[in-house]
Amino acid sequence: MRITEMKVEKVRIPMTASLKVAFATVDSLESVLIRVETDEGCVGFGEASPFAPVTGETLDGVIAVLDIFRQGLMGMDPMDIEAVHAMMDGVIVGNGAAKCAVDLAMYDLMGKAAGVPVYKLLGGYSNTVQNDITIGISTPEQMAEEAKKYVSEYGYRILKVKAGIDWQEDIRAMKLIRGAVGPQIRLRVDANQGYDIAKAQRALKGFREYGIEAVEQCLPHWDLEGAAYLRNHAEGIHMMLDESIHDPVDAARACRLGSADILNIKLMKCGGLYPAQKINAVAEANGVTCMVGCMLETRLAITAGLSLVAAKKNVTEADCDSFLYYKENPVEGGFVQDKDTFTLLNKPGFGVSF
Repeated sequence: MRITEMKVEKVRIPMTASLKVAFATVDSLESVLIRVETDEGCVGFGEASPFAPVTGETLDGVIAVLDIFRQGLMGMDPMDIEAVHAMMDGVIVGNGAAKCAVDLAMYDLMGKAAGVPVYKLLGGYSNTVQNDITIGISTPEQMAEEAKKYVSEYGYRILKVKAGIDWQEDIRAMKLIRGAVGPQIRLRVDANQGYDIAKAQRALKGFREYGIEAVEQCLPHWDLEGAAYLRNHAEGIHMMLDESIHDPVDAARACRLGSADILNIKLMKCGGLYPAQKINAVAEANGVTCMVGCMLETRLAITAGLSLVAAKKNVTEADCDSFLYYKENPVEGGFVQDKDTFTLLNKPGFGVSF
């Protein structure tokens, strides 16, 4: 099987409401969908969802890089995933979202050629995932009301709460949220690099009172030594890294320094499923578990992320919820949802269409 063509489509979809995090407010999905064709009539789909503050990419930049990759891909065998990544890495450094689009298309093609879903190609540990739901930053009262709705009306049992602008308000939000949802709901906080060490320590002390199980990316992405210090003083709260982890080398350094209990793998940061598996392997070898998160992505990339969670025993958490926030979704299929349980379809590849 040889690649004969790659087509690119830009997608922009408004969100039902804006989402505020520590360093940005977003109100729409901007993504690039690709279609890779082969000489055997098999078609694979991929997606790039860049976010400049995290991946360092723009939508137009991704399209320009994909045009370069297109030249290198012609005539390659999608099964040669190491060679595909070597080609891309030889062309340009970084650019995880652009590389992710190609990577996902290769896995979609491999699954279709083998007649199996991608989660089986990756390991096949399970086909179901318990997903969390994200609460953006607003007033603590509004956040508590939103949390109560997700739990009582939609059946979510894990809430991820955005924080990092004002540590005192963050503590108050967690107090109100815990009061609204009760003691059995799992709560974790994502500061999105919003704290320094002093503010993080104050926040962690307050969070402890309300049973917060994990806190994500308190400090700037480069400060792994500071993250290690916080972890050593977390007193029972699991510390997670996200923006600090872009590739297996980052994962190895974080593990070596003892900077995290959990690594948040995002396909758009690391360049797709192939390098994501390497990050998980590094983590597992060091006794660190992983979560798979997402950028603002369609059901295509979300299915890929869920496939990794389902396939790997060491990936214990899922934060793959962004597809829920759009007014419409250009991609169909991939999985079915029952409250907070997501079940991958047993269709070849990712089982999506658009």
